[in-house]
Amino acid sequence: MNVDIDSTRAYRPLWLSLRVLAPTFLGSSSHLVLACTLLLHLLVTLMFPLHLLLGLLLQATPAEMFKNLTMSLTCAACSLKHIMHLWHLPHMLEISTLLQQLDDCILSDEELDYYQHTLQWQVNRITRCIYISFAIVYIFFVPIAISVLLSEKHELLYLAWFPFDWHNNDFKYALAIGYQFFSILTEGLQGLINDIYTPLTLCYVSGHLHMFGIRMARLGFHRLPGVGIQQQLLACIQDFKLLMRLHELTRVIISYVQLTQLLFCGTNLCIIVIYALFYTEDIATVAYNIVYFMVVCIQLFPSCYFASVLAEEAQRLPNAIFSGNWYEQSAEYRRNVLIFTQMTLRLMKRPMMAGGLIELNLNAFFVTVKMAYSLFAVVVQSK
Repeated sequence: MNVDIDSTRAYRPLWLSLRVLAPTFLGSSSHLVLACTLLLHLLVTLMFPLHLLLGLLLQATPAEMFKNLTMSLTCAACSLKHIMHLWHLPHMLEISTLLQQLDDCILSDEELDYYQHTLQWQVNRITRCIYISFAIVYIFFVPIAISVLLSEKHELLYLAWFPFDWHNNDFKYALAIGYQFFSILTEGLQGLINDIYTPLTLCYVSGHLHMFGIRMARLGFHRLPGVGIQQQLLACIQDFKLLMRLHELTRVIISYVQLTQLLFCGTNLCIIVIYALFYTEDIATVAYNIVYFMVVCIQLFPSCYFASVLAEEAQRLPNAIFSGNWYEQSAEYRRNVLIFTQMTLRLMKRPMMAGGLIELNLNAFFVTVKMAYSLFAVVVQSK
């Protein structure tokens, strides 16, 4: 096959980002790199959300509280998801290896056509949508940051707690504002990894499951020279083992990441709407919060959508096996196909779950939006 097939190509920007944020987790053994990595995660991953949350205790008005709470919860969720991804980094590396092995299993023109024109189109749509949404957020963030820097008195991007007085000292103020700038940029890089990895992996798992279904539906109709039908079936069973391992690793990695995503996205949607409706006064801030609302939805929707697609592909797999030419084969072959079909039913019983509590699908997305609306209604009624 002359066509270049590489399902890991879309992950390369993520691995590059991880090499910047956590080089020691990817094999770097330098003591200096280790010290810098620990310092980065101490100051940004752990301390930045904490110093924003502590700043909530210092807020004087509800408007400042809601403004700070949005960023505080976003950064806290981002740090939690980043730590979870670092914990499961060996599994993520194994997934890359499995995807490369499954790429080598693509044999027919029909599978190749699906890979090139459907799967890759979905992957490109995911990555472009999330990259563009993050770029738009930072574009809207720039004028707000400039207005803070050009203000006559010392102001922070987000009010927070510092262990020193930055109000009356230019150097300490520059240190505080520089720390927030650097932390927001770093958290944005972490958020990009968090938001792309899950939908991208679910897309590839569902795509390879679909191509495996194509392969099984052709089994028995197209004979390969020098390869018996039993050998073809055994090869398909080996491919299915790779898919099962890929499916299980994906479930483990995204479980608590998506639970955190669901909880924090629902809460953030409510807070963003409250702040935009009741406490914003200038058009730039309103526009920023509208874009921010859309980005939060984009964070959640692709994962829920492709989890639903994956569940549908798992349900179609037994029918794809039944579509093969098993009825003209030997009794032993038919018995093996029956056992194999029963094995594939395990995928239907193990859907993608968020924390083992919530099934990840489109219903989870709409439930999260409804939860945000319910919180909003409670706050409005109490107000």
